[in-house]
Amino acid sequence: MSRLTDTLTDISPPWADVPPLTEANAEGHLTAICFKIGPPRLVGVEAEWFIHDTGNPGSAVAPDRVDRALAALPTRPDGQHPHPDGPFLPAGSRLTREPGGQVELSSPPADSPADCAEGLLLDQAALRTALAAQGLRLTGSGTDPLARERRLELCQPRYLAMERHFDRAGPWGRIMMCGTASLQVCVDAGTADGPLAYPDRWRLIHLLGPVLVAAFANSPLLDGRATGHRSTRQMVWSRMDPSRTLAPQLTDHDPRESWARYVLDAEVLCIRRTDGLPWTAPAGLTFRDWLRGAGERPPTQADLDYHCTTLFPPVRPRGHLELRMIDAQPGSGWLVPLALVTGLLDDPTAADTALAALEPLGTATRRPPRTELWRRAATLATADPGLRRAALACFGAADSALARRPGTERLRTALAEFADRYPARGRCPADDQLDALRAGTHPAFQEAARC
Repeated sequence: MSRLTDTLTDISPPWADVPPLTEANAEGHLTAICFKIGPPRLVGVEAEWFIHDTGNPGSAVAPDRVDRALAALPTRPDGQHPHPDGPFLPAGSRLTREPGGQVELSSPPADSPADCAEGLLLDQAALRTALAAQGLRLTGSGTDPLARERRLELCQPRYLAMERHFDRAGPWGRIMMCGTASLQVCVDAGTADGPLAYPDRWRLIHLLGPVLVAAFANSPLLDGRATGHRSTRQMVWSRMDPSRTLAPQLTDHDPRESWARYVLDAEVLCIRRTDGLPWTAPAGLTFRDWLRGAGERPPTQADLDYHCTTLFPPVRPRGHLELRMIDAQPGSGWLVPLALVTGLLDDPTAADTALAALEPLGTATRRPPRTELWRRAATLATADPGLRRAALACFGAADSALARRPGTERLRTALAEFADRYPARGRCPADDQLDALRAGTHPAFQEAARC
């Protein structure tokens, strides 16, 4: 893998002279690329934040203020040409803007969680400094905790088509696009067999999902009001198009086959077109339907690859595995999910300990996040006794695993402090926001003490 955070651009390729894709070829392509087989080595983090005005947090931030802040970041060390992925950051993270004005830093793949942490901390500091010069600040929360205007700030054809697609099923898609922020940890898929085999890692990650939702729940507010959920973001995602937000079937021995079926049976969100035409897809059209002649033109492999970028299950295989179920965290709080996930997944002893703690929760054969356990994780978080016990066992196993790796002192400290502050007390970061709301202070600024 060249970069854990690679994405396809929104530039439509020419359709002429491109051979049409068959159903068999599509399935073969997907099973070949979805899980890159090899010893786990690389890790990355994609951290997303809202931007608030430091002096007037409840107001919407004009995009041109963010533009001016980001324009102050260097383009290349030599200052000669723009960096192809946007501003040049000290450790090489990619900076992107999200549809509702959120910003995201995607770290380059690192050889260890310690290296990943060191690099992303540098780049986060550079971004915060640039924003501060314009009176702006980063806010780590799974939903925007303040009652601000939500609006689509990026009007590329992809996002307009996405908005149209999700509008068919209620407000949840617009809330997701403009009012939520996440943290993703990206890890290698695993080996063909042995203690780090990719089918076992795939299963363990899905079993771990509710614990990650619960431990890091950080979105109890929407439009300035408590929703009754510790992770409102998770609730929003669970109510969206199930063909692209549920997990694939988890009962198959080889997840490559279930993933290929999942991709082809998901509804098409957008169809790329040239000449400025909208990318809106017909309602109910699946990619399999498109392969069988239901679309306006035959789909190509490029269409299939792009379709994969519009699927949002809790874990998305892209050669590597993206864990997408974690709320954005305050300050440098992303260090803790990074430590927990890598500690459990890359150490066979820790993985076995976690598996023993997670299996009694009983979600191995169902399709999250629309299960009772995932709903409890989003609502009660670690106040749920079963999730609390499992979380503490996983934190302990991860700490033991990191103790066997050099250079992980910072990560172990962050992990231990978080475990003591939150799951050990039946709390999660969302409780800090609720405490601030009751005290009449800005929940958005509760992160100041932890960065």
